[in-house]
Amino acid sequence: EDFRRQGRTIPQVRTLAVLSVTDGVTVGDLAVFTVIEQSTLSRTLDTLEAHGLVRRETGDTDTRIRKVFLTDEGRAEFNRAWPAMHDAFEAMFDGIDDTEYAALIGTLQRMLANIRKHDI
Repeated sequence: EDFRRQGRTIPQVRTLAVLSVTDGVTVGDLAVFTVIEQSTLSRTLDTLEAHGLVRRETGDTDTRIRKVFLTDEGRAEFNRAWPAMHDAFEAMFDGIDDTEYAALIGTLQRMLANIRKHDI
């Protein structure tokens, strides 16, 4: 709800969030990190790029690889969205203790490693 009032979709906010900590990531990795299907991510990146929030560049050694970077405007947009994101994150883990949280993070890290290992 708060994101929509700011004119952003959940995939857009997820993309800005990931790029705020992992700038210059490939489109494929960004799809994994954001848990967004590549077709949806492509449309999301088109919109964010049209608004000047991200830029895509071809790789230095392989022109087939596209890397995505957050612009200064994109970082400012993320900073505006962060309070609502933080509140949503806190609500999502309400009632989950530290042990359960640690187990979840460990499982997700193993799943991400499997995704990378098997190119899923």
